[in-house]
Amino acid sequence: MANLDQLKQQFVELYGGSDNEIRVYHAPGRVNLIGEHTDYNGGYVFPAALTFGTTLLLRPRPDRMLALASTNFELRGLLSLDAIVYDKKDDWMNYPKGIVNELHQRGVQLSSGFELLYHGEIPNGSGLSSSASIEVVTAYALLHAAGLPIDTVEIAKLAQRSENEFNGVQCGIMDQFAVANGRKDHAILLMCDTLEYDLIPFQPGAYKLVIGNTNKRRGLVDSKYNERRSECERAVADLRTAFPELTLLGQLSLEQFNANKHLIADETVRRRAQHVVEEIGRVLQSIEVLKAGDLAAFGSLMNGSHDSLRDLYEVTGKELDAMVEAARTIDGVLGSRMTGAGFGGCTVSLVHENAVEQFKSEVGRKYTEATGLIADFYVCSIGNGVEELA
Repeated sequence: MANLDQLKQQFVELYGGSDNEIRVYHAPGRVNLIGEHTDYNGGYVFPAALTFGTTLLLRPRPDRMLALASTNFELRGLLSLDAIVYDKKDDWMNYPKGIVNELHQRGVQLSSGFELLYHGEIPNGSGLSSSASIEVVTAYALLHAAGLPIDTVEIAKLAQRSENEFNGVQCGIMDQFAVANGRKDHAILLMCDTLEYDLIPFQPGAYKLVIGNTNKRRGLVDSKYNERRSECERAVADLRTAFPELTLLGQLSLEQFNANKHLIADETVRRRAQHVVEEIGRVLQSIEVLKAGDLAAFGSLMNGSHDSLRDLYEVTGKELDAMVEAARTIDGVLGSRMTGAGFGGCTVSLVHENAVEQFKSEVGRKYTEATGLIADFYVCSIGNGVEELA
């Protein structure tokens, strides 16, 4: 967690005045433990909020201007609350701008302007949801500071719509939902189609979650993401011969899919659909084994998830595969898989605490030998969703 005294000092150096009226908010990053590329197919995901994320310092100002600054980027802005439009050159500032725009669209009128300073601890492009973290903390802070009612499920929807419509990124709801609704020592079983969710205790005892950042920027991700979405839509269209009401792959059981998968004409499209339906099954199995305290079985399901994303969905790529392969050679690793959209970004592994240091050095060495890139590792705990910090 960031040093709040230092951040307050930076805020005062930037904006003047005293630190009396500054309020401080935090939204985490998130990791998805299992259930990848199921969200936009109306299936289950199993994300958890992390203890690091985005800290936001906020203070009201008497006019209707929004002052935006970040400790992570040089770029700053001073914008009128009444003239918020997307501008590519505003870069990271388009995320908070999108939230203000979305609040306006919903008829939420902010009575004054604000000064904001963001401090992000989530590596950019890592796939741990830095954009969702910025969006959710902005929405929560503006509503809270304006004395307006707060509903974290509504904040997640608002943040997703802002990313879809203002920033033009067709993401599912999982990232914003986990960032807004996470709880310490729990993961979230979320049905993406209906937003029904359950907080599932996740206390791995002597095991640690270790996130491995491949430091491979995810250049392919947007084009391939849209390609996979359209392949899933083609699978649904073919399966409608048997299920006329079908709108999403997540509405099928594995038995229904297996009995009718021959209806999917294209073999590649069939493999994509098979991953989705089987992955939803793995998420549900995960809940059962965790409730029974069987961490080894959970690790096996993580491995199965990665292998399916590699072989059937084809979204892993050389770097993620190299890191997962290296992780699985270490004694004390129960499971390892890619997390996020793929083609770079991060892996998540369940590692015995006595093996963590060996994991970091060995996996780091093997990964560099295989790819020429240098990995970063974060040993993580599961934290709360968005909140005001005292």
